[in-house]
Amino acid sequence: MHRIAAVLFLGFASGLPLALTGQAMQAWLTVDGVDIATIGFLGLVGIPYTFKFLWAPLMDRFEPPLLGRRRGWLVLTQLLLAAVLYAMSGLSPASAPLTFAAVAVLVAFLSASQDVVIDAYRTDVLEARERGLGASMSVFGYRLAMILSGGISLIWAEQWGSWGQVYQVMAGIFLFAAGVSLLTLPSVNSALKPLASDPRRELLGFLAMLGGVLLGALGARWLLIGLGLDPHDANKWIQLLFVMASIAAALPLGYWAARRAGFETLNRSLESFLAQPGAIAFLLLIVLYKLGDAFAGVLTTPFLIKGLGFSQAEVGIVNKIIGIWLTIFGALAAGAIMLRISLYQALLAFGVLQLLSNLGFYVIAVLGKGAWGSFTLPPFDLGFVALDTHADIDTLLMSVIAFENITGGMGTAAFVALLMGLCNHRFSATHYALLSALAAVGRIYVSPLSGVLSESIGWPAFFLFSVAAAIPGIGMVWWMRATISDLNGARRAGNGSANEHK
Repeated sequence: MHRIAAVLFLGFASGLPLALTGQAMQAWLTVDGVDIATIGFLGLVGIPYTFKFLWAPLMDRFEPPLLGRRRGWLVLTQLLLAAVLYAMSGLSPASAPLTFAAVAVLVAFLSASQDVVIDAYRTDVLEARERGLGASMSVFGYRLAMILSGGISLIWAEQWGSWGQVYQVMAGIFLFAAGVSLLTLPSVNSALKPLASDPRRELLGFLAMLGGVLLGALGARWLLIGLGLDPHDANKWIQLLFVMASIAAALPLGYWAARRAGFETLNRSLESFLAQPGAIAFLLLIVLYKLGDAFAGVLTTPFLIKGLGFSQAEVGIVNKIIGIWLTIFGALAAGAIMLRISLYQALLAFGVLQLLSNLGFYVIAVLGKGAWGSFTLPPFDLGFVALDTHADIDTLLMSVIAFENITGGMGTAAFVALLMGLCNHRFSATHYALLSALAAVGRIYVSPLSGVLSESIGWPAFFLFSVAAAIPGIGMVWWMRATISDLNGARRAGNGSANEHK
């Protein structure tokens, strides 16, 4: 249980900074009088989360002195987060927007780096039989942290009249977290040493990779502009083409530069992953498994408010207050279930449930608001969530959102367990960062396609399309059932035992 408790704690530490460069920061900018255009621009401070796989190999290769490779990086990133959040608390977004933006980007970079280490640590320390429960506890901790930094922080800011004071409290939490990481976290297997390679060449290889990525992205952009296309064209398909072309050129060129310059940790990491049975099929499965979920979820709020006429308050209560706790419930239920069934069975069963949850949105799109009547939700205060006044809640809306959040939490827990099972412990930071970035492809790039489709074919047909988009992922799980089952019972060569401690 010591390992599971550590995973819960680190899930909380991972989720806490996200809103501090997202929803909470936007609230601070708003009350400080920053204009909407600038607030929109500052949404870009989260870019480091998308590209954390670029520096993850350095965190696999280099080991901070005395504390070990995983725990050392954890303590370092958490101490730096505490310092930078405290510095951020003393800034004024309105009077020094550029300085504020630079510090916010630094917070996002350190948060993404902490995520790299936490994902690697969780992968290294848990036994195969603990992955399901560990994944669910990680989701539980992550969601609790988002409630604190993305919800309760807004209440504190209003009561205290100061966002700076809120960020000082968050800095104090990270200072405490660094102490917990230093003194209480179980050590991972001491045999899991970094790759023995020339550190100077590793750094040069990393810089060469960054140069290749930048050159590839800019080259693709210049080529499309030379062909007469405008990156700021109102046509969403043209904008998407620029994004996809930049990625398509940047990643291969960056990888080529890394190989030429001898970025050994990255090169050996990719070779290690591709050498395992079904590697390419697993990459496809990672993209497809949550694709239907991404299609249905990316436009849920505008669909309910604009498409069906629900009020913002009703959607907020059901989806943001009650829904987030249902997601936690789903993740915890999945962890308990996965103690008794295999990873393959969990992925298949939870994937089917995710698919069925999309049918709920089709039903509400066809039947409309009020089809099942409504009920009155009385005021309540449970400590962790509260409602000040009574609210009328649509019964069909509550049923659809409840089922979607519960099954989404279950699918996420199984999916995180799959990602952990695919990582070689010698390169777990690099492997998990790469796989999680690949998993985000569907969530990020279905958004423009979803908007075009929903306008073109209508909401009912759109949600039927989201159901169809979920079928290939489930089919991949069934097709790969034997290979997935092997992940539960055996480690790949070179992994070692994850729970042999110093």
